[in-house]
Amino acid sequence: MMRGGFRLLFVAVILLVIGLIHLYLWKRLVHDPLRPGTARRIGTAIIVALGVLVPVTLIGVRNGYVQWLSWPGYLWVALMFYLLVTLAVLEIPRLLATRLWATDKKEPEPEAPAIDRRLVLARGAAIFAGLTATGITGYGVRTATGPPRIDRFTMPMRKLPRAMDGTRIAVVSDIHIGPLTGVGHARRITRVINSVNADLVCVVGDMVDGTVAQLGRFAAPLAEIESRRGTFFVTGNHEYYSGYAEWIDEVAELGMRPLRNERVEIAGLDLAGVNDLGGAEHGDAPDFARALGDRDTTRPVVLMAHQPVAARDAAPFGVDLQISGHTHGGQMAPFNLLVRLEQPVVSGFGNVDGVPVYVTNGAGYWGPPVRVGAPPQVTVIELRAEN
Repeated sequence: MMRGGFRLLFVAVILLVIGLIHLYLWKRLVHDPLRPGTARRIGTAIIVALGVLVPVTLIGVRNGYVQWLSWPGYLWVALMFYLLVTLAVLEIPRLLATRLWATDKKEPEPEAPAIDRRLVLARGAAIFAGLTATGITGYGVRTATGPPRIDRFTMPMRKLPRAMDGTRIAVVSDIHIGPLTGVGHARRITRVINSVNADLVCVVGDMVDGTVAQLGRFAAPLAEIESRRGTFFVTGNHEYYSGYAEWIDEVAELGMRPLRNERVEIAGLDLAGVNDLGGAEHGDAPDFARALGDRDTTRPVVLMAHQPVAARDAAPFGVDLQISGHTHGGQMAPFNLLVRLEQPVVSGFGNVDGVPVYVTNGAGYWGPPVRVGAPPQVTVIELRAEN
């Protein structure tokens, strides 16, 4: 009962926030720059319709309904966000200009028509915000829907056997295959992975956003991933929204080995994997002791864990490197600043409670098909033996 009440409260707060955002957008984009009349009424109707579209998209698509609304709905979410950011930034110069003009006591020439300076300012701000938000969103769509970029990192490892020196691990996370990604999304990512000639491929969760019945055919190209020593998989939080048990079997059919709170020894290197932290709510919790305990500590261990924050639980077990995703690098700047409040590393290399952690941006996107400041990635980590 308490959980149900909390969810209702959460939904109510989200609806209130969406409503307030659209009220602000209406004020700055419709009410202020347009005189009373037909144009303002049309603009008001459009803002109301877009305000309704956002919760319909967020709730309907998440529950498998109105999939056709995904693209227009999520594109408006991105455009709405960048309109909000741009207009908020413009508030200070708007205020300064308004005060400056208010102190200008010079009267217009008798023959010259009076200029409504507030209207000019409002229209200029609305046009600038519209062009800026549209440009950023368009760039973000092109980035998000293009092939992932190759991100390279060299990791010295004291206990790495000489025979494993130079081992290349291709790390891919957050592919987010969904109803609208089509089969081409997995094909693009597979081509990039195969282009790096990896020794190991690690798929670090959030591969899908839907059931095997819905998305199995879209995930099929991942069976073509090539690696010298194997391809491995751990769950992310989105697998638990998508029927994780069926996907565990499916990824095995695709040629990936699921690491479910376990580890494998590969030529003197331990590769371990834990279930995502979100699995605890579904009876499939991570078990760090099972994956990392009672091991030969003379061998280095690389841990696959979807969320960077998992390093805090892994720290007592002497992990030499944790590879993670989950953050999307923030996906849409400046969201990266908010992600940092939840995760200790947002993108790239960091250290969490003594555990070296590398976080890849992810190869797909969630929600808006937009990436700004955090391009999609396949990360190649080269392990080097220290002297």
